[in-house]
Amino acid sequence: MVHQYKNNGFNIVLDVNSGAVHVVDDIVYDLIPEVEALRVDGVARKEKAAIAAELVKKITKYKSEEIEEAVEEIEELAEAGMLFTEDIYENYIGDFKNRETVVKALCLHIAHDCNLACKYCFAEEGEYHGRRAIMSYEVGKKALDFLIANSGNRVNLEVDFFGGEPLMNWQVVKDLVVYGRSLEKPNNKKFRFTLTTNGVLLNDEILAFANQEMSNIVLSIDGRKEVHNYMRPHRGGQGSYDEIVPKFKKVAESREQMNYYVRGTFTRHNLDFSEDVKHLADLGFKQISVEPVVADEKEEYAIRESDIPGLKEQYDKLAMELLKRQKEGKGVNFFHFMIDLEGGPCVAKRLSGCGSGTEYLAVTPWGDFYPCHQFVGQEEFLMGNVEEGIVKTEIRDRFKSCNVYAKEKCKDCFAKFYCSGGCAANSYNFTGDINGAYEIGCELQRKRIECAIMIKAALANEEKEN
Repeated sequence: MVHQYKNNGFNIVLDVNSGAVHVVDDIVYDLIPEVEALRVDGVARKEKAAIAAELVKKITKYKSEEIEEAVEEIEELAEAGMLFTEDIYENYIGDFKNRETVVKALCLHIAHDCNLACKYCFAEEGEYHGRRAIMSYEVGKKALDFLIANSGNRVNLEVDFFGGEPLMNWQVVKDLVVYGRSLEKPNNKKFRFTLTTNGVLLNDEILAFANQEMSNIVLSIDGRKEVHNYMRPHRGGQGSYDEIVPKFKKVAESREQMNYYVRGTFTRHNLDFSEDVKHLADLGFKQISVEPVVADEKEEYAIRESDIPGLKEQYDKLAMELLKRQKEGKGVNFFHFMIDLEGGPCVAKRLSGCGSGTEYLAVTPWGDFYPCHQFVGQEEFLMGNVEEGIVKTEIRDRFKSCNVYAKEKCKDCFAKFYCSGGCAANSYNFTGDINGAYEIGCELQRKRIECAIMIKAALANEEKEN
């Protein structure tokens, strides 16, 4: 499978199955689909000279010697395994479905409560379709014990303190970190703790502990003041921007601009979201993630299909801005443009993504297991609890079989090995099937990948010229 597109003056060709990316001239760009059409099952059915002769008769735009040279170049790439390659990953599916899984990560819902009233919150201000609750130390301990017991030979384990707002239960967070550290040496494990917070309760004592113990901190902010305050107010309606920005700057500086993210959500109220990313960069943040809201189209703030063309233009605009800043020595990392074109994700990641329901589980304050935080409160996905473990193994097996080859709309999509099939929760919420596809999300993901590859191409081109 080959995907071609033009962006920022570059002719970009992606060989999907190998992951090879080529920046080519106009004639090679134009001839690649012609040469591909003359192949059967990915194999050339004619010699190079015969292919060139056939294309000379068909295409009058270029001189015969130019066509011959281009065909030679295209076939050399094919012979090197960098173009028209076959899909080797589908052969892994049988073994992949039957693999023995281990749990490597937990999302601890340390507080089903929140001190903000964000309008787009899927967790309903922390309640998750249920009741307000705080996780006890005892439940958290049992969750960590479960993770240790079910992690097999895996040494590195991840625990995210999530909410609601986890700082509303800060003492339990601290106590669980201490308990987790006590489990490391006896069990030959290493915990990587992360914290997601809206910042309202953040103070120096909390920051000092987080900098010592948390591998990553996610800081929720949507961008410009008016945008943030409109969607992320306090319950009384007053904005939260002014009280969190100084704290977030302090977090970023205290962590030397590493191992954190300012994470925002854009909605129909700020379709010019590239301005919010620029605003966060201008505030001095170097690690930025701003992503589209996922909501039923009946919500007034939801992204609609009619918004997609404009949002794609925003991604192009943002890519150019970030490229400019990079060249000026003021670069920032935009999470959704970060892409590895060399090593890339392992086969398991390429096929199944985040591992929700198998390697990754969410834990409610009272100890119930769900496939991930976005399924919490949907009783059909209740898998078990910290007392009994995973009781409904059929749910785990269902997620085990969720991969890019189980999703019809993924099979012929060039982005499948980068997004790994997208979010199972979004698929379920919009199609009723974890193997479905959330179309708006897919469209925007494809655009982000194209922009990310263009940035890589532009930087490589500049390096070559220099």
